[in-house]
Amino acid sequence: MFPSAFEYHAPTSVKEAVGLLGQYGDDAKVLSGGMSLIPLMKLRLANPGHVIDLRKVGGLDEIKASGNTVNIGGCVTHAALATSGVLRKSCPLVAQTAVAIGDQQVRNRGTIGGSLVHADPSADLPAAMVALDAQLTLAGAKERTVSARDFFVDALTSAIEPGELLVNIAVPATGSHTAYLKLPNQASGFAMVGVAVALELDGAKCKSARIGVTGVGYTAFRAASVEAALAGKTLNKSTVEEAAEAVAGDIGDVMEDPLNGSAAYRQNLARVYVTRAVLAAMGT
Repeated sequence: MFPSAFEYHAPTSVKEAVGLLGQYGDDAKVLSGGMSLIPLMKLRLANPGHVIDLRKVGGLDEIKASGNTVNIGGCVTHAALATSGVLRKSCPLVAQTAVAIGDQQVRNRGTIGGSLVHADPSADLPAAMVALDAQLTLAGAKERTVSARDFFVDALTSAIEPGELLVNIAVPATGSHTAYLKLPNQASGFAMVGVAVALELDGAKCKSARIGVTGVGYTAFRAASVEAALAGKTLNKSTVEEAAEAVAGDIGDVMEDPLNGSAAYRQNLARVYVTRAVLAAMGT
């Protein structure tokens, strides 16, 4: 099916894009990679009168290291995340997560900003963002920064307000003990469960752990109980498995989808994949 007629806009600056959003309000949609918006428009589930394409806006497709932080523009593609030398060196978890997204065609077009704003509860990148406590910069009438833990409000609902654009994602530099593992839905590739892990180790001893989980609840969440159970422990298969049991207390509301996985099944997957991801991050 073809989308309804719309007027196309290609601003060249954030200011111009925000101005167009303010001018057209609810009748406008932002096009970043188009992996979600275009299918919705073709199915006539979204019928914007104005489409604002961000691909000509300067600076939104850059990845830059600044001290102990890596700044990622909102229009950086998943493919660019996956292959970025800056990320592989300074924050490998983001690159590892991006590799797991969709297929090569999706990675070539889809963008980090589009994915995060869409807030699909089974998307991959939110797990890494909450694990890293990424800071998301939103440009609108005023610029503001929202932490990843507060950005994902509910399924398909983020903290972005009308008239705002996600322009930058700041992630901290980490060590190399990171991993992202998921069980993909065989039809869609989305995560039945996905676990992002960043460890700080002193030999085999865990100094700190950051763990984000997606695909289980209606938003990605931080497995804080598991992190606390791992901290200060000498890590091996037994201690990791024991700590992973605590994830049940972090989940909250579990997605109930009998066609793809019951709540009990997803809860068990969370425990299994937290274990596997932590072991992978250790290098075992």
